[in-house]
Amino acid sequence: MTIPTQRQDLHARQRVAAQTQKRKRTLRLWLSWGAALALVAIIAGMLFTSQTTSASTSKTAPDFTLPTTSDTTVTLSNLRGKAVLLYFNEGAGCGACLMQMTEIERNKAAFDAVGITVLPIVMNTKADITTDMTHYGVTTPFLLDDGTVSKAYGTLGKGMHADLPGHSFVLIDATGVQRWYGEYPSMWLEPKTLLDEIKTRL
Repeated sequence: MTIPTQRQDLHARQRVAAQTQKRKRTLRLWLSWGAALALVAIIAGMLFTSQTTSASTSKTAPDFTLPTTSDTTVTLSNLRGKAVLLYFNEGAGCGACLMQMTEIERNKAAFDAVGITVLPIVMNTKADITTDMTHYGVTTPFLLDDGTVSKAYGTLGKGMHADLPGHSFVLIDATGVQRWYGEYPSMWLEPKTLLDEIKTRL
């Protein structure tokens, strides 16, 4: 092979290599853009489906009996004559959920002043939730649900997990009628705001 031919062959190989690299860079760019767009779509979908829900209701609250972390049982109908706030949440492993209850306890006097009994409800074992209760200093007994009550109140799948309740509040008046349902995907509601919601519906 002559020198000019060798040079031409070298240049040809270099052009092929350059074109191959260019195609790879283009492919990587398209893949990056595709991943970015997919991420944006996922985030947008989460935002769209994770909007706060707050609505007045007027229907008989489903009755239930549940065991608690203090080894007692609570029957909703036995609390007739008192307004009750059910607080459904993810429970164990959800720091924000426990902190919400901590703040409710901190404002206990304000909740007592409007005659509210707060019942936190989780789908955890006693051992799992009591570990987190101790960590966050929560003393209010948690009600332990197998999913039946969470489903009856329409709270399942409203948070990050399809098989767990979301960050949901249900207000039941002294006659056993459900007056308000609130869903907060942000996993937080200021106790004062919560009290305002309660006061406007009782």
